[in-house]
Amino acid sequence: MSDRKNQQTRAQPDTLSPSARESAPSSRISRLARLGGLAPRALPVAIEGARRMLGMQRTEEQERIARQRTYEEAKKAGRALLKTLGEMKGLPMKLGQMFSYIDGLAPPGYEDKVKNLLRQLQEKAPPLSPEAARRVILEELRSPPEQIFAQWENDPFAAASIGQVHRAITRTGDKVAVKVQYPGIDKAVQNDLQSLSMLEVMIAPLARQYQSKQTLEEIKAVFLAELDYGIEAENVDLFRKINADLPLVRIPRVYHSLSSRRVLTTELLEGIGYEQFCREASQEERNAAGITIWTFMMRGLLRYGLMYADPHPGNYRFFGGGHVGFLDFGCVKRLPHDMVRGMKRYIRAVMDADWAEFDRACVEFLGFNDQDRESWDLYRSYTLELLIPLATHTPYRCSPEGAREAVQYLVRGHRKLIKEAKGGPRLPPPVKIPYDLTFVNRLQWGLASILGGLRTEARFREITEPWVRDGEWPLPA
Repeated sequence: MSDRKNQQTRAQPDTLSPSARESAPSSRISRLARLGGLAPRALPVAIEGARRMLGMQRTEEQERIARQRTYEEAKKAGRALLKTLGEMKGLPMKLGQMFSYIDGLAPPGYEDKVKNLLRQLQEKAPPLSPEAARRVILEELRSPPEQIFAQWENDPFAAASIGQVHRAITRTGDKVAVKVQYPGIDKAVQNDLQSLSMLEVMIAPLARQYQSKQTLEEIKAVFLAELDYGIEAENVDLFRKINADLPLVRIPRVYHSLSSRRVLTTELLEGIGYEQFCREASQEERNAAGITIWTFMMRGLLRYGLMYADPHPGNYRFFGGGHVGFLDFGCVKRLPHDMVRGMKRYIRAVMDADWAEFDRACVEFLGFNDQDRESWDLYRSYTLELLIPLATHTPYRCSPEGAREAVQYLVRGHRKLIKEAKGGPRLPPPVKIPYDLTFVNRLQWGLASILGGLRTEARFREITEPWVRDGEWPLPA
């Protein structure tokens, strides 16, 4: 998730955390214990949900009292969740942020409440103490920030899952954003991933069916790479090169002499944030910005096999006229050429209305089982649902409702497969989707939610078709 949220607002300790901490909890046992401590708070809400599913009969007064009690319990559980995720940082906070902006992940009927609650993890996650950040800079750059920079702001203006960001001015007068990694967060993330690995071992027979081991290894590799800001600096440079011919795309310059494995100094991009832009910009401005975001994401993926895998609302700055700044290049995935060719294959088949070729690509590349009609119909239809913007020559209007429906369509379909399976409820047959595509779903859902919030209207096929038809381009040296 983004480590640069709401650049116009200084992040201060708030109700999520009464005081800044020196470090995030890092031991595996303490992190599991904190997450486990949330269960008793959520239990009353879960029990009430089960009663409703079973159709328990109540009088009107009993129903009113039950609803009020559940509402109060849910508020308490929500406050505890925010406090715990905000203080833990790492993967739990990343997941909380993802639920806050991807439409359709929250239970139907509760989307707005869940998103509004977890949005606080985007906007005002509790930072660590200024002294903790100062010590990291001293360890990494061999001097305190007051000596390295002409001006240094002790209080971070953004705080998120892996690090917090401070404003500074260099000795040459440049305004910069300095991302400082939380002390101990590398150990915390490694322990979170180890806990996931232990879960995978516990369900090994089932895991082998669903390729969870390979998928988990893919997740681990990408998230561990995020801990090395040197890799992120290289990603920023690479994205600057491949987008150099796109004047509407703004990517901050890296100050390599002021960066290290745990400190990343980049040009400070001003502009306005996503939520403010969605509220204030005209439809024309939102269309232009959405086209820039789509172009940045899809051209990089289809032309270079380079996926910006964190389409988080805090990762954009808006300047008007379609100019968009992109932040946080820690979560980046490089797809092998055969993966890019496979994606282009089924997209091209849809553009050409070649349904026989589309079905072959679904079997041979996406791993769908055409012998299991129920699962085949679900996954094939779901894939077509995602490709609607690329199938039509007419303008397509993005919306939160459309983004939510794409996810809920899959959820409803899975529920039906489980419920109506022969011989009683069972998990649906596994789909052998290439694990290299693990983060593509995150990109698809996240991008649909971002453009839905902007309510962008554009001819997405016209924009995208040249990248689908041509071959891959080599990455610049």
